[in-house]
Amino acid sequence: MIQNLKQKNNSRNSGRGTKFLLSPLTALLLASASMSALAIDIGNGLELTNAYMRGGAYTAQSGMATSGYQLGGELQHFRLGNEGDEVFEVLITETVDLGGGVKWKLGYMPQTYSGNTGGVNGYNTQQAYVEMTGLDIAPEAKFWGGQRRLRIQDVHIVDNFLMDYGMNYGAGMTDLNLGPAKLGVGVFNSGSSNSNGSNLANNARRINVDLSEIHTNPDGVVRLLSTVVSGNFAYGKPGGMLTLSHNQSNFMMPGLTNSLFLQTSTGHANLQGQFEGLGDAKFGGTNLPGVKRTRIADSIAWQAGNFGGQAIIGLENWSNQEAGVATSVDSNGIVTSGDGVNNRDFTLGGRVSYALTNNFKLLLEAANTSRATDGQATQNLNKITFAPTLSLGRDFWSRPEMRFYVTHANWNQAAASGNATLNGTSINNGSSTGTNLGKLGVTSANTAGIQIEGWF
Repeated sequence: MIQNLKQKNNSRNSGRGTKFLLSPLTALLLASASMSALAIDIGNGLELTNAYMRGGAYTAQSGMATSGYQLGGELQHFRLGNEGDEVFEVLITETVDLGGGVKWKLGYMPQTYSGNTGGVNGYNTQQAYVEMTGLDIAPEAKFWGGQRRLRIQDVHIVDNFLMDYGMNYGAGMTDLNLGPAKLGVGVFNSGSSNSNGSNLANNARRINVDLSEIHTNPDGVVRLLSTVVSGNFAYGKPGGMLTLSHNQSNFMMPGLTNSLFLQTSTGHANLQGQFEGLGDAKFGGTNLPGVKRTRIADSIAWQAGNFGGQAIIGLENWSNQEAGVATSVDSNGIVTSGDGVNNRDFTLGGRVSYALTNNFKLLLEAANTSRATDGQATQNLNKITFAPTLSLGRDFWSRPEMRFYVTHANWNQAAASGNATLNGTSINNGSSTGTNLGKLGVTSANTAGIQIEGWF
């Protein structure tokens, strides 16, 4: 389906038609354009860090969505000119120095979100935790408890953290020095501050083990993340996940970084390192069975003078774990069973940046994605975005950026037909409202907008 499946929510279809969206949050984003420091020290140990913001004004031809054009794969949301939402978040920390190197920290990250491409609409809590460091048993380790957002590594252009094991209540430790590697361990239950009715009857638990900074070759670093999920589930079985990543700096040439991901997961563990299909009333979800997934993805990023960018190629196979096993029951008591059908999601695309001056650059993002399901015609979707951009620097990663973009997306009849059964009207399946591809045989869309994105 042409939608973003990162996180379930009850968002409305705010991106359809010729609406011109501009909220008070956008004004805040514009006012924040001068913020480029890594942290803001308020004093007395209080800091603002890890802030992220985006927003703008978006439009499309009548009857079409302003954003979210993709086939549903986790690596298929090429985000430039395809988001159409607004978000602001910042981590507020208070650090208390107890002397002798011992410190404890309180961390809280509020978020406000409006849109249909991921996240919980309205105000929500992303992080709320306590952390201790400098303890004599392991001075370098960080011991924590509460709700952490333990994001490890993403591919920015597709807005996806391929390694991410936070966002539930739990406790753990990071950065324990083992000599040849660093160790992190986390133990979690299925609750979070945003659950508000999470189906804890599943009694799900998971343990994550993270081995990082394993230097295997010059400029090359390996990381291993594993997940074990257990519990009493309404549908499906326990499961596990294993990811191996290799990051190579100066890959073939100075300034080029290559990141390779090999991932597999089963049952109620997902590829990122979190839970899969537990069901959550807050997000309109239902109990689902485990999913068997494998993924290989490779991403490169570079900066050479005025020319920078990031690109990705990925292939993901996934299927309901067992054919014929009950997967869910709707409000009318109708049982849906697993089909065991294999699906293959393919992704190839990238974004390039070329700086014409210190504060003006051109962005171009292009991608081809497909979804092949056994016994069905292959769905294909192409997307291209061109964006003249104001920026604080020449670098690809320089932020804030203000983009003036135009986007064109087109898809084949198989994609239109495959989505028409679910998108006869606006849908809310997953984290976004999909595009009605089946309407009057439409197989393309054009959107435009102004967006600002910034972080520190």
